[in-house]
Amino acid sequence: MSRAIVTGASGGLGLEFAKLLAADKHDLVLIARSAGKLDAIAADLRSRYGVNVETLALDLSRVGAAAEVVARVPECDVLINNAGFATNGRFDEIPEERIREEVLLDVLTLTELTRGYLPGMRARGAGRVLNVASTAAFLPGPFMAVYYACKAYVLSFSQAIAEELRGTGVTVTCLCPGATATGFADRAHANTTRLFKRLPVANAATVARAGYRGMLRGRDLVIPGFFNNLVALGPRLSPRRLLVRISRKTIE
Repeated sequence: MSRAIVTGASGGLGLEFAKLLAADKHDLVLIARSAGKLDAIAADLRSRYGVNVETLALDLSRVGAAAEVVARVPECDVLINNAGFATNGRFDEIPEERIREEVLLDVLTLTELTRGYLPGMRARGAGRVLNVASTAAFLPGPFMAVYYACKAYVLSFSQAIAEELRGTGVTVTCLCPGATATGFADRAHANTTRLFKRLPVANAATVARAGYRGMLRGRDLVIPGFFNNLVALGPRLSPRRLLVRISRKTIE
């Protein structure tokens, strides 16, 4: 039985990924900040699917968090880098500490966890990594400048190493959903923006299922939903200055 790690597993997409993995009989390591939520989820998954579930209550937005995870869980067969958050506001008014935590979690921890587990996967000739990015990866995002830039990094990074690993038995998939009904908007203070009020908002279970199926097929990029594919196509068809202005209107 293989072992899967899911970060940000206490709700939203992370919880849905955990359910899908448990249903496929993967043992799990669930990581998030809330020990109470993780323990309740673990008990439910053990009862429903008969799998082993470990929990790690860690703040992945601090320096050294990824190294701590790898030290405590030396090997995994599936890594789902789902944890992340955004901040809505003028860049020069956002507290520096929050910016630091956002970049650490959305970029550095994801990168270090991937680096920590890929060598073992390559040695075994099998493994899957799923990195959760966003349609934000395809264009700049005024008033969420750091988040959009972080997700552009995740997309570029994921597709690059997916190509490096071609033919090794190890795959890397980047999931780029649009607005999704999770706790993300509340934490980002973005639940009153046009992005979440006027544009299509997807169901977390549906998005997770699309990403999971894409991962199993070894796809390097998954963009669930027709509207989100149009967003991803936008930079190829429209002037970048126009896209930035449209982006601003959706998230300001």
